[in-house]
Amino acid sequence: MHFAFDHIVHFIEDPEKATRTLKNKGIHAVEGGVHQNRPTYNALSHFDLSYIEYLGTSDRQMLEEMEHPQHSMIQTIIKKGFQEGFVRFIIRTDNIEAAAQRFSDKGLTVNGPVYLSREQPDGTLLEWQLLFIGDEKDTLELPYFIQWNESDKERKKALTEKEIIVSHPAEASFSHINIAVNDLERTVDKWSDLLGLETEESYMDEELQATCQKLLLPGGDLVFCSPLTTGVVSEVLEQQGEGPFQVNLSSEQTDDLFEFGGGRYQIKND
Repeated sequence: MHFAFDHIVHFIEDPEKATRTLKNKGIHAVEGGVHQNRPTYNALSHFDLSYIEYLGTSDRQMLEEMEHPQHSMIQTIIKKGFQEGFVRFIIRTDNIEAAAQRFSDKGLTVNGPVYLSREQPDGTLLEWQLLFIGDEKDTLELPYFIQWNESDKERKKALTEKEIIVSHPAEASFSHINIAVNDLERTVDKWSDLLGLETEESYMDEELQATCQKLLLPGGDLVFCSPLTTGVVSEVLEQQGEGPFQVNLSSEQTDDLFEFGGGRYQIKND
């Protein structure tokens, strides 16, 4: 069983506006499509197989009235009152049934796998399975898990041929996401055990005014941050609660820090 970062969901009123904002920053993004049997649609910005999904809804009332699996992303969006910003992130696996058993054995609530699909702009159907897990004793929502109906090699080939995966004008690549938490040590220990990930030493991030620690995940690392004093992370916790708040990209030609739609982005020239 293999785990890798797959994508993070940024809920936004107008996904098309997100693509225009990213284009101005030298980041390539495209129309995704409409989900089957659900009033949601998206735009996508790929960095190889890791990507950002800009999710919008065409009918909030309908979405609220529909039934959704426990611990699903849509439940999170509704619970947050359709607030724009990063919602959840998704981890890819090559054996979703084994993942379900792993998390069940660790005493977590497990829902799925659930089959889903989306019609792409070219009319083809994209299919996948999702696994939702939860821990009622914790306020920080866990990631959910995806298994695509194609191998990584097949998906990359198809996405490249459709020019969804391309070289970004800013020469950007996906680095990591930042997640605001109240108890850094406890959270890192829990998630490291849950996902079987190695950790790096904690460090102080002066820009975020927080102590942070990285979990190494193929495709995109997870950096957990707890506040030292008043600053970015303390404000996130006060206004939004625990969860992802920043996407970090690496670039060979630019440094930039910007926000839109409730999400914070940093591009660093490493």
